[in-house]
Amino acid sequence: MPLTRWQTWPVASRQQWEAAAQALAEQHVALAVAYERHGALAPGRPVAADRRFAELARAIVYQQLAGRAAAAIWSRVEDAVGEPFTPEAVLATDPERLRAAGLSGAKTAAVLDLAAHVDDGRVRLARAGRMSDAALLEHLTVVRGIGPWTAQMFLIFQLGRVDVWPTGDLGVRAGFAQLFDLPATPDAKELAALGAPYAPYRSVLAQWCWRATDGDDADW
Repeated sequence: MPLTRWQTWPVASRQQWEAAAQALAEQHVALAVAYERHGALAPGRPVAADRRFAELARAIVYQQLAGRAAAAIWSRVEDAVGEPFTPEAVLATDPERLRAAGLSGAKTAAVLDLAAHVDDGRVRLARAGRMSDAALLEHLTVVRGIGPWTAQMFLIFQLGRVDVWPTGDLGVRAGFAQLFDLPATPDAKELAALGAPYAPYRSVLAQWCWRATDGDDADW
């Protein structure tokens, strides 16, 4: 199945993700090795529009935390807010209950800011699937606590976009250096240039970079 340079992106199918991996493997011997070792891995796992708010809130909670600790805090936050986990429900929750669930003051403020932006329509997650990557990055990063990295993870793992290149991610930078046997880890600006030849398949490449640093136990 041929791939195109989508501007407003549909979700990449398993076949398109596989085609992207094969195309990368043909471009460089290091990527052929990565493909042989890891395969195409998995495309993002798109979520329904009514779950996008919860997934973004979860991404804020998980920032800079180890997986088990983050999961425990997120479970307590869900319990504090109740079901369904909606902007309205978050705004109706006493902020002290969110703090008691384990959120820092900054993360409590960020989750509340996200809820306020979605509730009043400044952030329109129902339209996310019809927005280009660049437009959605700009749209989401107006929210306190959502920077480019969080928005990029949302693009890859919740919207299934196939050409996201998170140059600020240390794991991607270190993994790229390992894959290509570079003498030093590139900085974000250098990685942007180094990754340019591998568009429009860089979400796949990013996953291989993470695998290079995390090993085969990484959970994708």
